Amino acid sequence: MTTTAFTPGTEARLAVARQIADTVLFEGYVLYPYRASAAKNRLRWQFGVLVPPAWCAAAEEHDAQHTECLMEPKNGATLSVEVRLLHTRRRTVQQAHADGTYETVRELHLEDRVLVPWDEGREEKVEIALPVAELTGDGVTVPFTRAAAEETEPVTDADGRLVGRMVRRREEISGAVRLSTAELDGPYRTQRLRVVVENTSPWTPEDTDDRDAALPYSLVASHVLLHLDAGAFLSMTDPPEWAKGAVAACRNLHTWPVLAGEPGRADLVLSSPIILEDHPAIAPESPGALYDATEIDEILALRTIALTDEEKREARGTDARAAAVIELADTMPPEVLERLHGAVRSLREVTGPPDAGDDPQDVFRPESPWWDPGGDTAVDPDRDHVTVDGREVRAGCRVVLRPRLRHTDAQDLFLSGRSALVEAVLHDVDGGVHIAVTVEDDPGADIRREQGRFLYFQPDEVEALEDA
Repeated sequence: MTTTAFTPGTEARLAVARQIADTVLFEGYVLYPYRASAAKNRLRWQFGVLVPPAWCAAAEEHDAQHTECLMEPKNGATLSVEVRLLHTRRRTVQQAHADGTYETVRELHLEDRVLVPWDEGREEKVEIALPVAELTGDGVTVPFTRAAAEETEPVTDADGRLVGRMVRRREEISGAVRLSTAELDGPYRTQRLRVVVENTSPWTPEDTDDRDAALPYSLVASHVLLHLDAGAFLSMTDPPEWAKGAVAACRNLHTWPVLAGEPGRADLVLSSPIILEDHPAIAPESPGALYDATEIDEILALRTIALTDEEKREARGTDARAAAVIELADTMPPEVLERLHGAVRSLREVTGPPDAGDDPQDVFRPESPWWDPGGDTAVDPDRDHVTVDGREVRAGCRVVLRPRLRHTDAQDLFLSGRSALVEAVLHDVDGGVHIAVTVEDDPGADIRREQGRFLYFQPDEVEALEDA
């Protein structure tokens, strides 16, 4: 095996892909309201967690990711692989005493923040660069280890006096990256590339139900960047006609590969546990990372600004990245907030006759707004209904939530089996139907109703109750 360092050209190309890969690395890292005490921040690390093999058998999580994609390398091509992950670093907070001893505490109050115990994520990566020709047959296996360590950071008050310290402890993690290629039959020089990332930690659990105990030995938010210095990858979501059969035969488990970087180039692939489209990109209006799933920048920024001073103190003490979000929101100038208000990229005005190749649906200038909710008497969310299980479901009805994987995200799956009150039945401009609900035992349901903040499900995601 001839592993080499990344060339400056490869490093530059991977830097382009890291712009979106960073959002995968920190997706759900710390959710609004960015405080450790928030219920949704107590269940950490939801995406791409590769647990130790001994704990995998007892859990619904996995010890490996398996990626397969197609590529057309040129002679002498080099494949560069960068595995990126977070290494859990468990932080405790200790208060200093006059006799020089320290006591572990649940909170340490400072003027600008409140320090609390927290699991931080330390960025790790495994870099591999080797000739494609060496990957045929059984391929190569690259083991890796990241050592255990303990670090202390003194904590001082506004006057510079020592008041405590933070102790960060990380356990040893180990894994392996397995790479291999297989030539495909056909007129084109196409290869199937296989990349397997696995956790090989020998750690064994004392309690098979204790996820927190397994996390320090896990590979968290694991994903892979691939770069070909000569040749191209094929799209797995929109392959050429001749490659569709080979794409369908590829096996991808707990990850999905897409073309990364600029549209029109195919030298980069991001294989991540979050399903993306080819050439994913961060909206240019986004002012910075907010770490919340399906970020809606304007809403999150405004809600972060509205946090109380005490809530902001706790957020600042929760994590350095949470503190940066608070600072970002508090210092955001009005023109940036205005830019977050919305951007339309898909409409264009046409003043002349359409070109021969234009789609007629794209070439019109409406004489009135695309939809005026006050003037559309055919739509009334308070009175409209939809038929579910042979019953009419409308505002005021009760349903049982049955979210489906193809429609929803991981957060909604926690609501499966819960009963809810229908607040409205909504029709969108594409003909879709959405049922707005509040969960019946949600203590904040009245506030959500007053503010119009509902949960939305499709008709095949609910069951009508008898009294509906």
